[in-house]
Amino acid sequence: MRSQKYYIAIDEKERRIILNALNELRNRLLAEGRYTDAVDDVLIKVVNAPIRKFKIKITEG
Repeated sequence: MRSQKYYIAIDEKERRIILNALNELRNRLLAEGRYTDAVDDVLIKVVNAPIRKFKIKITEG
């Protein structure tokens, strides 16, 4: 089975919120003695995701 890739557009503030939430979840799991593998994988993907700048053109429809 082949996994699909998804792309989302987020600004720097949203990126920080996502990283913070993932880190808090990871810390909670560690405190409970649970595995953090899945959260670690997502955290690494978000940290290493390429940052691309683009313009959004709003047109009236």
